[in-house]
Amino acid sequence: MLQEEQFVSETVITGCGEKMNAIQVISLTLLSVLAANAQVIMPGRCPKPAVQENFDAARYLGKWYDIQRLPHAFQKGECSTATYSLKSPGVVGVLNSELLADGTINSISGSAVAKDPSEPAKLAVSFFEHTPPAPYWVLSTDYDNYSLVFSCTDLGVLHVEFAWILSRQPTLPEETLEELHSTLSSIGVRVDKLLTTNQDAAYCSAMNQ
Repeated sequence: MLQEEQFVSETVITGCGEKMNAIQVISLTLLSVLAANAQVIMPGRCPKPAVQENFDAARYLGKWYDIQRLPHAFQKGECSTATYSLKSPGVVGVLNSELLADGTINSISGSAVAKDPSEPAKLAVSFFEHTPPAPYWVLSTDYDNYSLVFSCTDLGVLHVEFAWILSRQPTLPEETLEELHSTLSSIGVRVDKLLTTNQDAAYCSAMNQ
């Protein structure tokens, strides 16, 4: 459930004979842009959490429903799903879909690869040409019911966090959600910022037509 946005800012500030450090200026500019889009910004570098051991991409293929996620600018709708398929050896096809407020379905396709075969749960996802891939780390999954995905982008003295709780069905048991929340909390993710995606069958009926 990941797409990419690039924020390019160039700022020069002078006054009273003092100049702000360029990194501070860029960080402050990014902070204001990202905050305006309600994305979760944290101090310091990205955490490096443990990922799913012996991750099996073949078992991960198929359709997943977005149950909860951290807010971000590129996912605006409800009824969100991610469908994964084998695109070619070692390359997973990605299709993200959502139902927008005006009743239209928004979809985007991409691909995912594991840069290091020894860490198959650490995928890199690309949706656009000529832009760097974004991390897609599977922290935990049982393949048949739930998946917990984490992504993070370093911005110098800050980082932006992304997280998704996915399910093979439009709902997940509360006890499963609590366990996944605990995992996110253990790496410093603000679980109070998680948004719940509307997966009501009637509301999302257009997604199945």
